[in-house]
Amino acid sequence: MTDPKIPILVVDDSPSTLEMIGRKLNSHGYSSFAARSVNEALELLEKFPVELVLTDYKMPKATGLDLIRHLKAHHPLIRVIMITGYPTLEGAVEAVKMGADEYLTKPFTDQELFSAIAKVEAMIVNQKLAHKPSPTESNPYGMIGSSAVMTKVYRAIHKSCSNNATVLIHGESGTGKELVARAIHYHSKRAKTSFVPVNCGAIPETLLEAELFGYTKGSFTGATETRAGYFITADGGTIFLDEISETSLSMQVKLLRVLQDKQVSMIGSKTPRTINVRVIASSNKDLNQLIRQGSFREDLFYRLNVLPITIPPLRDRKEDIPQLVYHFLDKYSRETSRPSPKISPEVMTAFQSYHWQGNVRELENLIYRLVVMNDEPELSVSELPDYMKFTLHHAKNLTRSLAEVEFEYITDVLNSVRGNKSQAARILGIDRKTLHQKLKLTLPQEIE
Repeated sequence: MTDPKIPILVVDDSPSTLEMIGRKLNSHGYSSFAARSVNEALELLEKFPVELVLTDYKMPKATGLDLIRHLKAHHPLIRVIMITGYPTLEGAVEAVKMGADEYLTKPFTDQELFSAIAKVEAMIVNQKLAHKPSPTESNPYGMIGSSAVMTKVYRAIHKSCSNNATVLIHGESGTGKELVARAIHYHSKRAKTSFVPVNCGAIPETLLEAELFGYTKGSFTGATETRAGYFITADGGTIFLDEISETSLSMQVKLLRVLQDKQVSMIGSKTPRTINVRVIASSNKDLNQLIRQGSFREDLFYRLNVLPITIPPLRDRKEDIPQLVYHFLDKYSRETSRPSPKISPEVMTAFQSYHWQGNVRELENLIYRLVVMNDEPELSVSELPDYMKFTLHHAKNLTRSLAEVEFEYITDVLNSVRGNKSQAARILGIDRKTLHQKLKLTLPQEIE
């Protein structure tokens, strides 16, 4: 199977040139996007993943050199081919100095165009190989993500591993709080001892005390044997109290005493037992707000909040989404013995634009479903859930004419389907002839 073609953005103020280059690129299997100005190019760069920009040199207002300056400052990994109809040695030197990787002059042949693209593709491959991180390069905890906010989490984990202080992990549901707790335990001196996770919200209040502290035979109806609780099971190791905010005030008093005295009393026993347990707790709710509402004890909060760690929601670390997507694709392709589908640039854009209320867990479940249900070599936007297909919003500009708004929307649809006019017409709800007429009306100078 051949490698996927790189996504290319073509920038030129001539619609006929855009049409011509786009047609050539699409016929060779490239994902191409079109922009008639530098401003349009900057908007598209925010919407779609692009690895190569083919830009005209001379354009009204901002030039190709202005675009190169912006790319080098804000998108340094994007490669550039400069195209111009006014070839001069000075222009070529200036473009190369600014950061252009290749330089084409109009008119150019197909061979010249694709030879330049092939050279840049080789640069991109070498660049990726040089910067490809190993699974443990960004962190040693087996967690996915190298964003700045996750780097802070890794630093906090590192500091928590060297001591026995109580840790309080805060994060929305699905962010990976138990992964953080396990990372702390298995990279601490307690790594060879027990890690005991307890979902406090999943155990009925009437049973929680017995489950946590244990009970003796005959201590209550149904106690047919003596049973150690989770704290005793975790003796010498770590207990993870997940969603501790779901416990009642009376249970919070008992947990506070365990933290203070380092002893537990089994139900029915008069003799407390000393334990050596590290406590890691978590909550998906704001405990300070619960304290103000009177549903969580302030003294217990301060006992737990010795080493606080906050896990960011997925929407705050969107740069980690591609890494997570490919991780889950590989995981579930191997588990289901199915081929791993490629991800189109439009699908990745939808992933990075979506809100992800369920965070990493929601993303993982979606990837699993797509792997199981997909039969195509590449995932397309049409296979995404309906609620994800409309996550790309345009910034409102109330100074544009209706014709400009229509043209922008038609252009966006064409870009999303890589210039396929038949598919674009279906999305727009018009026939191909009507689409062609609209393009002619909007771009009267376009050459058919």
